[in-house]
Amino acid sequence: MERSSGHRTIGCHCREPAGPLATAGQGTRASRRGALEALLGAAVLGMIPRAGFAAAPTGPQMTPADAVQRMMDGNARFVSGKLQSFDEDLAELRRGVVGQQAPFAAVLSCADSRVPVELVFDQSIGRVFVTRVAGNVATTDVIASLEYGAAVLGVSTIMVLAHESCGAVKAASENTAAPGQITALFAPLRAAVLRGGTDVDEIARSNALIQADILRNASPLIKGMVDKGTLSIVAAYYSLSKGRVSLLT
Repeated sequence: MERSSGHRTIGCHCREPAGPLATAGQGTRASRRGALEALLGAAVLGMIPRAGFAAAPTGPQMTPADAVQRMMDGNARFVSGKLQSFDEDLAELRRGVVGQQAPFAAVLSCADSRVPVELVFDQSIGRVFVTRVAGNVATTDVIASLEYGAAVLGVSTIMVLAHESCGAVKAASENTAAPGQITALFAPLRAAVLRGGTDVDEIARSNALIQADILRNASPLIKGMVDKGTLSIVAAYYSLSKGRVSLLT
């Protein structure tokens, strides 16, 4: 389901190239833009090996639905106190990921210390590619990191994870003066504040949905993978008091 994010998406401000994409009188503007985005995505993928990045490991890739289910199954074990990841041979896992990594999922999480992503989903070394920033906002650097996770490492899903009692969301909703550069977080959270009203947790849920939409649309690379069905973008909410993650729709 597509939702309006309330944000201006990040895009390429270059001219469309000459050739089939720019043939006068043929196709609609939307189709030309779609073709250009696909071309840009392919170009970025083609540049990755030349940039010195290792290619994604070969072999059967988990489906997006299976990846999300694996995350939710892990959270169920966390809630019930029946973690399995601690039983694994950590020394062997460390040795196995020295040369390369092959996570099955990526998470855009808040930097809050109460949200230990690997623990919450009962995942061990090398399983989850995590980006963390206060307010779990999709900044340019975060999007670039998640592009790497999707295109190079081959994750099957990206989860935007909001949480209960988020300090960044609370500060943005109050819009009061803050020291240093903390107020730089307010602008990316503004759309969620306008949508979520005065309830901090409802704003956090709205923000997860908004940031997921930004990820779907701001990157031609990610959008192309989503359109092909090889990647999913999901939004979720973590309850600090219950330890439970709920998918948002």
